[in-house]
Amino acid sequence: MKGSVMCRLLFFLGFSLLAGSVSAGEAVVINGANTAWLLTSSTLVLFMTIPGLALFYSGLVRVKNSLSILMQCFAITCLVSILWMVFVYGLAFGNGGNINHLIGGGKVFMGGIKLDSVTSFAKDIPETVYFMFQLTFAIITPALIAGAYAERMKFSAMLWFSALWLILVYAPIAHWVWGGGWLMQRGLLDFAGGTVVHTNAGVAAIVVAMVLGNRRGFPDTSMPPHNMTLTVAGASMLWVGWFGFNAGSALAANGNAGMAMAVTHIAAAAGSLAWMCCEWLRYDKPSVLGIVTGMVAGLGTITPASGYVGPVGALVIGLLAGCVCFFATQFIKRSLKIDDSLDVFPVHGVGGVMGTLLTGVFAAESMGGLGLQTSIGEQVVKQLTGVVATILWCGVVSLIVLLVLDKTLGLRVSSDDETEGLDLTQHNEKGYNL
Repeated sequence: MKGSVMCRLLFFLGFSLLAGSVSAGEAVVINGANTAWLLTSSTLVLFMTIPGLALFYSGLVRVKNSLSILMQCFAITCLVSILWMVFVYGLAFGNGGNINHLIGGGKVFMGGIKLDSVTSFAKDIPETVYFMFQLTFAIITPALIAGAYAERMKFSAMLWFSALWLILVYAPIAHWVWGGGWLMQRGLLDFAGGTVVHTNAGVAAIVVAMVLGNRRGFPDTSMPPHNMTLTVAGASMLWVGWFGFNAGSALAANGNAGMAMAVTHIAAAAGSLAWMCCEWLRYDKPSVLGIVTGMVAGLGTITPASGYVGPVGALVIGLLAGCVCFFATQFIKRSLKIDDSLDVFPVHGVGGVMGTLLTGVFAAESMGGLGLQTSIGEQVVKQLTGVVATILWCGVVSLIVLLVLDKTLGLRVSSDDETEGLDLTQHNEKGYNL
């Protein structure tokens, strides 16, 4: 009798363990298609920074600074990659315990991440792939800010600012929105970075531009792009890479990714044409710089909405992006006379804010979107909360970091160095030896 009971107990325990192992196995089954798409998307988003953004920005500055902006984008890529591996990934996507609504923790030096590890954010994709995908977002965001301080910031100050900004600004906001933090819990819709990337970078850009002050000669001296061919090549790379940025944020090879890709393309085209027409009407001629900048505005503005809206919503968002960001650029430079060198705030900041708010409207099923869990009004309030929180945190912390660095390292190169150009004074090299 005792033997029979013991056999039954062992059978029950064995069955339970087997069931548990199958269940656990099912929980970590890797989806090959989804993994392949996210690997591809990670490559595309890295391609957006180097070479895409680097070439786009390099062509827009004067020839004496063309190499410095390439160096800044490349150095930021390297610096962010190491910091992300050491501990910043954990801050953004780790578990912060009792303060997880504010910041994450753990995963130092990628501790605990194995070949078969997955995360709660992407349960059928290896965490190493998710780590890389999110890393590419962390790389491009501080790189975008480089457009605001182009041609006048010390290279050493740029490195310190990028590192501290990543830790103190990017990581907390990424955690709030995507890593299980309080904005995610409140229901903020930000599919691919309207707050985390574009509003964040735009606000930091306008702060750093005001702290540094205008370039020598701005706005009276003409400072045209030195090589529009490079700029158009870089812009084209950004357009292609943005499919990984937005469609990749579906974290799956499915219909959601397909729709995100479609609406991304529609908004880019609409933004380009809208900006071109605004410029044509105001200045009698459409410019190449205008059409590619309109494309970036359309892409940045559709980013938070890309996984939630339909084609019509994308068309409206793209058209508004081209027009609103065009006039924002004119207002910042001509009226306020703030030297945001490569228009980071009016394009990415204004576009990111507008796109995040419009997500709450065009995501509604009645507006052709995929549907909301609440009314349009309630969702717009949630979107506005995310925008305000991002602006306040980014603005205040960015200002503090800049002021501390200015008092310690000094932010700006000397007048003589600025006149000679950063290529020679900061790197002892030239972009062109003709």
